[in-house]
Amino acid sequence: MPSIYRLPSKRVIATDLPKSLWTTPAVVRMQAEKYGARHFCAFHDGARLSFLDLETQSNALASALAGLGVQPGDRVMALLHNSREFILTMVATHKRKAIFVPINTELKGAFLQHQIRNAEPRVVVIDAELRAAFESIDLCGSGIETSVIVGGAPAPLSGTRAFAFEELAATSPRAEDTISVTPYDACTIMFTSGTTGPAKGVLMPHAHCYYYAWSANRSTALTENDRMYISMPLFHGTACLLQFYGSLLAGAPTYVAKRFSASSWLSDIRECGASVTYAVGVMPEFILKQPRRDDDKDNPLRLSWSVPVSDAWGREFEERFGLRILQGYGMTEFSVPVWGDLRDPVKAGCAGRVVDEFFEVRIVDPETDEPMGAHEIGEIVVRPKEPSVFMAGYFRMPEKTVEAWRNLWFHSGDAGYFDNEGRLFYVDRIRDRIRRRGENVSAYEVEEVINSHPDVVQSAVVGVKVAGAGGEDEILACIVPSSDTLDAKMILDWCVTRMPRFALPRFIRFMDDIERTASGKIRKQALRDAGVTPTTWDREAEGYVVAR
Repeated sequence: MPSIYRLPSKRVIATDLPKSLWTTPAVVRMQAEKYGARHFCAFHDGARLSFLDLETQSNALASALAGLGVQPGDRVMALLHNSREFILTMVATHKRKAIFVPINTELKGAFLQHQIRNAEPRVVVIDAELRAAFESIDLCGSGIETSVIVGGAPAPLSGTRAFAFEELAATSPRAEDTISVTPYDACTIMFTSGTTGPAKGVLMPHAHCYYYAWSANRSTALTENDRMYISMPLFHGTACLLQFYGSLLAGAPTYVAKRFSASSWLSDIRECGASVTYAVGVMPEFILKQPRRDDDKDNPLRLSWSVPVSDAWGREFEERFGLRILQGYGMTEFSVPVWGDLRDPVKAGCAGRVVDEFFEVRIVDPETDEPMGAHEIGEIVVRPKEPSVFMAGYFRMPEKTVEAWRNLWFHSGDAGYFDNEGRLFYVDRIRDRIRRRGENVSAYEVEEVINSHPDVVQSAVVGVKVAGAGGEDEILACIVPSSDTLDAKMILDWCVTRMPRFALPRFIRFMDDIERTASGKIRKQALRDAGVTPTTWDREAEGYVVAR
């Protein structure tokens, strides 16, 4: 069990560190002092970091950021694949008391434009191969002063100066460039999908990020004797905070793949000797579709954190690979307040029990917010018991922050229930939110792109359930055209250059009109209920291939 620390005049919090050390710079420094040159992290491209390397190299980059004018509260945006550069940029930004803004590497067009305008970063760090995404958007008034290019010539973005990442990484560190931070200081913005509007930037304090790591380690029993395999993108909280930060906090060596591949998943696990991994959404089902081998159990894994789990494959996954599945429930806004128990058998939908040292979780009537009884399905609402283990709000979207907090509870928009033993079961979404391939997709943003087509009168985008989607959604776009010549492939061709691949509709249905309520709102539930009709176009069935 972790040691117990008593805060002055407060309740007991079970954690490994006093709260004053719940910051990324403090944890990095502590682990460098404890483990020194011991290997910590290996990357797909051969790069490696020891615990001491992470401290010294991030100090050098922090001094480089200081030289670029980065001050406390400034935003440093990263459009980076999983890499050493991503990790160093994050830690160095935190050491400047600035705010790290990792964004999805597939963003382009209006999706990217919105996040830049909302965050107004002073510096952007970009993989050279992703730089083209910035060429189609207007950077005027974006606030970007400096572009830092990884793995290529330092070609500046419009209106900025440019540097090569390795040039900055060679800066001589100065102690005065590392600024003291507290657990209550904002350190990261992660964007999550909007439903009736653009994506929202979740403003995360250091304590919020620390709780991610601490709770993951407590629930998975992660120690320095484990090895972590990361194949999910670091720009998401799962890989960045649960896995990477959790491994750092535990002193566990880590391997970071460039991206998830079902075909190489097991061989990668064996090669790096991983005992723990996270495989969420449809990832386990993709893995199970790989050809079965007699030696599938011959691997070092003891645990996979996987959500949501289906009765159709949960136990099969455990038995085939000789491991345990652990579940949980969380959102970027409040991390993971509910964790499974390794002593419980895997059960579909069962997220586990509330970490009640830190959170309160209720099931309430979504119309009245009145609490509901055991086994009654309602909306999952959450609030923190400990300061700053929750988001500080949606960045520059106060109205969205207020909308989410009603009656002193944060409303998740998810449906669930508690059983008689106090275990939370996740059922489905309540709000118009689409979850596809591990990404939260904003129906609003997809509709904005489709509606910009000159031959589209209006559109409505919803998530629909189909076989083989692992409990997640496929995207259906219902479109009212203004021209008889408009077809589904023309719509997809329009979308491919204007939105990330994960947001592209799979299904397209043309309609004469889209039904609305008396107040003028589209009746989206009716579209979801109708689902995929015989006249709906399916890009997978039609062989429409979207390049990565």
